[in-house]
Amino acid sequence: MTTVLSPGWAHPVRAAVPPFTEDGLRRVLEKVQRWAPYVDGSLLDDDAAVLDDYSPTEDEVDEHAQRLRGHLMRLVNLAITSRIDERDERVADLVARGREIRSEETPSDHRRAVRHVRQMAWTLNELLELLVTNQCLTEEP
Repeated sequence: MTTVLSPGWAHPVRAAVPPFTEDGLRRVLEKVQRWAPYVDGSLLDDDAAVLDDYSPTEDEVDEHAQRLRGHLMRLVNLAITSRIDERDERVADLVARGREIRSEETPSDHRRAVRHVRQMAWTLNELLELLVTNQCLTEEP
């Protein structure tokens, strides 16, 4: 262990060791520059729009269903690729529920369609919370 004393500092300190080589740092930088978040503000907006006291109109239900299916697909894929579904049974259950509800057709009856999109939104919301809890996402957007 190499110690270096700085002026005005009386305690020995180890010399800093960079965690990567120059090439390693360059690879990390390239990955960070290509990174795209799995979650954006629209996920929470879409979720809130469906779970709010306001009921979506017949014209809005299909659009909400399509958007929620997309969000569910992204979070389910994140849970699977990070293998958190193998370590957390609650996540595994929500992944299964997300796949099931995402593949269901939106009912033609308006009340049933609203119930369907709200079930998707609750599943999405619970999965998001568990992914944050399990540190698959660092924080909610």
